[in-house]
Amino acid sequence: MNERPYLSDTYVEETRIGFRFLASHVWQHHVLRVAINDLRRLFDAGLPKAPVLLDAGCGQGKSFKHLQQVFAPSRLLGTDADPHSLELSAAEARRLGLDVELRGSDCAQLQYPDASVDILFCHQTFHHLVEQEKALAEFYRVLKPGGYLLFAESTEAYIDTWVIRWFFRHPMHVQKSAEGYLQMLREQGFAFTAQNVSYPYLWWSRAKDFGLLERLGLRQPPPFGQREETLVNVVARKPLEQP
Repeated sequence: MNERPYLSDTYVEETRIGFRFLASHVWQHHVLRVAINDLRRLFDAGLPKAPVLLDAGCGQGKSFKHLQQVFAPSRLLGTDADPHSLELSAAEARRLGLDVELRGSDCAQLQYPDASVDILFCHQTFHHLVEQEKALAEFYRVLKPGGYLLFAESTEAYIDTWVIRWFFRHPMHVQKSAEGYLQMLREQGFAFTAQNVSYPYLWWSRAKDFGLLERLGLRQPPPFGQREETLVNVVARKPLEQP
């Protein structure tokens, strides 16, 4: 498609190689599935019943199957800045037999009413966004009081490696460490504790050697606190009482 009406200078779109990778089995099985299962584990209370769930940056819709299985939403919404991705998301929803309400919008200008979403899922999208603070404010706005942000991101330590720079495209000046993302969530007003955060150290996130020596049993991975975190997953809640 030549016309891309939802793309703007607030979002850095993926390379062709990256776009194809996002449709691969590796992405679906080793990245998306693992992240959604880990986020489910980070809840310290029961899941919302029949939630309205928004996938912000839904891409090609490869998350829909896992989100439906884990969270059983009453309404599943998806938004993306790329019209072609939305077409592929619609095709994926039809293939799965799911009713997914799709809408084109930039994460910094979500086309949803205030306090209309119970769960907002943002997986590996935030590091593509230039206006991260505006996007996070939009996430906060559309979530209901007590609603949950499921935030899963790669950190600067992973994004700023030669293999990722070679094959993918990102706005490097806004990349953050794990603690940098957590601080941004706190400053926006989201609430979470250490029990709601995880730092997966997965083989694919170690771009220097992809954890090859560990998988061969030749080396133990460095423990938490003695390594640069490559991923951060957070279940953050919008407080019930607003300031």
